[in-house]
Amino acid sequence: MATVKALLWKRKNKAGECTIAIRITKNRKSTYIHTGQKIKPHDWDEVTSQVKKSHPNSKRLNNFIASKIIEANKSLLEIETESNNNIQIADIKRTISGKHKSHSFYEFTEFYFQELGRNKKYSRINAERPLLNRIKRYPKAKNLTFEAITPQFLRGFISYLRSSKNNIGERTIVNNLIFIRTLYNRATHQNLISKDLYPFGNSEGKIKIRIPKSIKIGLTAEEITILETLDLSDDPKQHHARNVFLFSFYLAGMRVADALKMKWANVQGERIYYTMSKNHKNLSLKIHNKLQKILDEYHPNKTSEKDYIFPELKSATNDPKDILRLTKIGNKKLNRCLRQIAHRADITKKLTMHVARHSFGNISGDRIPLQVLQKLYNHSDIKTTIEYQQNFINKDLDEALDLVIGA
Repeated sequence: MATVKALLWKRKNKAGECTIAIRITKNRKSTYIHTGQKIKPHDWDEVTSQVKKSHPNSKRLNNFIASKIIEANKSLLEIETESNNNIQIADIKRTISGKHKSHSFYEFTEFYFQELGRNKKYSRINAERPLLNRIKRYPKAKNLTFEAITPQFLRGFISYLRSSKNNIGERTIVNNLIFIRTLYNRATHQNLISKDLYPFGNSEGKIKIRIPKSIKIGLTAEEITILETLDLSDDPKQHHARNVFLFSFYLAGMRVADALKMKWANVQGERIYYTMSKNHKNLSLKIHNKLQKILDEYHPNKTSEKDYIFPELKSATNDPKDILRLTKIGNKKLNRCLRQIAHRADITKKLTMHVARHSFGNISGDRIPLQVLQKLYNHSDIKTTIEYQQNFINKDLDEALDLVIGA
């Protein structure tokens, strides 16, 4: 019968740390499996084969060691049962190492991206690939394993992102942490990493992710009117950008990706029927006179029901990657024109395609019941609608100030 014990490998690294290893002994022969966890010798108790309480993460590390010993003993029992106790020590190490090796965060992430690709979630890959690249640029994440993603590692990563040379905002930092947490959760569910090592949560010493609230500023009804009446006949590109912006606004702040993907087949009588790209939910909205005028302007270019209403995706193939690429290019061009339009219209607010959505929220304010807005935005939970609309409802605050200061 083989025995399993944790010990500290004597060889030190440049930081003076030694690796915690699992020793497996059979027939007076031993082999060692390195866990990837390193501590300084004065934090190791040789008698109990545990990390001393003097180490700030002693509890977490001892739980980790215990889980590895349990895993090794379980594997040993399976191996010896199947081999009638004739297996050699070298075979034991190869078998257990293959089952319980440290798992590469980067390899796991690539498999995750492949899965997204199989499900045609290319926009998700497009959004998350830069997050992975940012992690890879962190000097302490060259050969990153899940075991190495500790609260201490994450705090160092956060400090690295906040450094002046990176110039990264708090929301971007949070997006990176959420990305890491998502992958860690998946790895935990697949039993690739012990739950005892989970670095996120509300417990003392763990990393709690707090999503900062962004300031959403939309145009007023007066500013929308200025946009509608502004003479842009001298610049067809700006005229087109305004049309797409207003098209989005008239349809309850339709996202730019959905607006550019709109086909004539989506226009049925006096309504537009479409499926939101973000959540794949169906929505049907009325075509008002102002929206109809925009449609009439592009109707002469219609070749079939399958044709796109706007020109940005006219050359697109059926490949979702190609559609995503052209949508991004189209959005950038539209935003460039909208900045020029804002300057001509003396609108000091930042004007982008996404501001059409904020503008609808700002003008609707508290005029439209939340249940109706929930349907217009196609939110699954009304709490999401309430949180979104709170960015634009200022009536109570304004009245409170008037009571104290005077109207």
